[in-house]
Amino acid sequence: METNPTAERHAFYTCPLCEATCGLDITLRGDEILRIRGDKEDVFSKGFVCPKGATLKHLHEDPDRLRQPMIRHGETWREVDWDEAFAEVERGLMPIVEAHGRDAVAMYFGNPNVHNLAGSLYARPLAKALRSKNVYSASTVDQMPKHVACGLLFGNPDLIPVPDLDRTDYLLMLGANPMHSNGSLCTAPDFPGRLKAIQQRGGKVVVVDPRRSWTAQKADEHLFIRPGTDVYLLFAIIHTLFDENLANPGEWADYATGIAEVEELVRSFSPEAVASITGVEAGTIRRLARELAAAPTAAVYGRIGTHTVAFGTLSSWAVDVINLITGNLDRAGGAMFPHAAHSRPHPDTPGGRGFVMGRWHSRVRRLPEVRGELPVATLADEIETPGDGQVRALLTIAGNPVLSTPHSARLDAALASLDFMVSVDPYLNETTRHAHVILPPPPPLARSHYDYVFYRFSVRNVVNYSPPLVEEDGMPEHDILARLTLIVGGQGADADPALVHAMLLAEAAKRAVSSPGSPVAGREANELLDELEERPPTDRIVDLLLRTGPYGDGFGAKRDGLSLAQLEAHPHGIDLGPLAPQLPAALRTPSGKIELAAAPIVADVARLAAALDDYFSGAETKPFVLVGRRHLRSNNSWMHNIEVLVKGKDRCTLHLHPDDAAPLGLADGDLAEVASSVGRVEVPVEITRDIMPGVVSLPHGWGHDQPGTRLAVAGRYPGVNANVLTDPAAIDPLSGNAVLNGVPVTVKVATLELV
Repeated sequence: METNPTAERHAFYTCPLCEATCGLDITLRGDEILRIRGDKEDVFSKGFVCPKGATLKHLHEDPDRLRQPMIRHGETWREVDWDEAFAEVERGLMPIVEAHGRDAVAMYFGNPNVHNLAGSLYARPLAKALRSKNVYSASTVDQMPKHVACGLLFGNPDLIPVPDLDRTDYLLMLGANPMHSNGSLCTAPDFPGRLKAIQQRGGKVVVVDPRRSWTAQKADEHLFIRPGTDVYLLFAIIHTLFDENLANPGEWADYATGIAEVEELVRSFSPEAVASITGVEAGTIRRLARELAAAPTAAVYGRIGTHTVAFGTLSSWAVDVINLITGNLDRAGGAMFPHAAHSRPHPDTPGGRGFVMGRWHSRVRRLPEVRGELPVATLADEIETPGDGQVRALLTIAGNPVLSTPHSARLDAALASLDFMVSVDPYLNETTRHAHVILPPPPPLARSHYDYVFYRFSVRNVVNYSPPLVEEDGMPEHDILARLTLIVGGQGADADPALVHAMLLAEAAKRAVSSPGSPVAGREANELLDELEERPPTDRIVDLLLRTGPYGDGFGAKRDGLSLAQLEAHPHGIDLGPLAPQLPAALRTPSGKIELAAAPIVADVARLAAALDDYFSGAETKPFVLVGRRHLRSNNSWMHNIEVLVKGKDRCTLHLHPDDAAPLGLADGDLAEVASSVGRVEVPVEITRDIMPGVVSLPHGWGHDQPGTRLAVAGRYPGVNANVLTDPAAIDPLSGNAVLNGVPVTVKVATLELV
């Protein structure tokens, strides 16, 4: 990239640090980043940017960020060149595969993969080449229940409805704090402004949360709820809609199966039956149901607080059942389905193979596979337990499971016992310190960016592409992942990564020409490939997907259709319009209809009823329960080495209600001991009425006090790791998602140990 080293220039880039996809206006001098502001001309974010976006300069210049591959011998690390690093990967991994089989090598993908193009495109091919049953990801500590619920309802686990924020009259949010998170599974830059706009046009925003979060404070109404019981509230709303003859699915009465079965499933979950377990009065629950039914348009949105609990899949399912039976599914102002520019056009008729789980099971706990992966809550079991298929090696791709997964102290010890470990990561952190080889990818601004994942969850159909803005010596991430793919596939460390790039591009072209409804259906795949411009491999794939997508030029079929060249000519993005109905064409269920009463859902309702019986029988103990929380300046663990984001007042504190603190003898700033069935931490207390009595809260992603890391800033602000307290035995059985919220704990004054 040739630039005048003395001239200032403006460039535009989509922020890759959270799901909001905000446009950035960046001033550079050569490769030096001078200023970062919100791009006022961005078609989606219109100048909005949160504090994280402006720190891409700090991330780029972080002296702790690795720039060369590293190999560990004992406790000593040394920088090596790329060929030596990949040769070491082959020497370490392949003997384990040959001696113990492919299941002896596990793979973990962290959530930064969905924030960059190479991770989004190359993760599955890498897992496919490894051919191990032991594939894990951050999805099972985050969002797998939503994928399972939508897979069962709509036949496609990635067909996830989002609230049509810009047109709704009534928004009910559970377990979500978008004022701090910027939204999740709901891509919406300036979420705060969009919520305010609902209110300004006479609508209503209701937040259900055990904390009076920043979002709850800005809502028209906030309801405290006992953690983990959102499912009972949702079931009671469904009960009321049927009980008071308020259910009105409209056209979905003809396009859905199982409505009568749903009415029967919720019969015993009346508002009066669930009020005491939820902490929400029966009259309030009935009022919510009536308001949802009466609103001109309405949407229910549940996020991480409803997913990372024991009934996460049932909660996720119930959200969309309410949207459907109030007539608000797939209509303007309700819960709608984005149609990303790179997605395949819908075929003429709905229907498909449907969604299948449990194609294999984990070796130790016999937990079922979902979407090609196993629950990360059982990874430590697979490493620790001897026998055929024991995990002896691990690849981590942009993940820090030592901080983000259940009983992380146990997993930390398990990683130390591995025969070999490889990490693709820019930092020597709490997880990668156990690696034998670290392969650092380039920083965000040195690579092109296209939101391959988040446009599928966008509240408006938009599209943007950002070329790389700076140069940095190193290896592109697509080449790193391609070379790993070749190694685990048995082709060796010296194989040309272009083989993988060509394979992925050819597969994408073949899918395009063979897909019903595609503008290039019936054409020759090679013909399309010959028409593509020479670009980096990830960009060529995006160009092909755009051109064969629902808005594409069809390689000449549509004169004004999308292509990557057109996006380059529109650096502020292209607005493709508001969300439009996608059903029934998008359905992939065997029946071609929305299947409300899938067998796994029906079976799990019995477990829900039993838990309610246990509550009333007194079989369930009622200690404090722990929930997580987010902060606008924090995105899990990977933003904690930036001084401007972590400095100031300590954010890693235990939130405790004053009515709970007084009997414990705890005051603001005191050190408390929090203990669960699997661990304990000591943490400063922050007394606040913004949390429900009986509930305590710790933020997620801290605990930067481990030896052997190179995180100078994070080490000065270590905090404590909340996942020391979470139990890997507690999962949502349908999705395998870990229970990270509603964790039973005890709290007491920390006892000083005399040395």
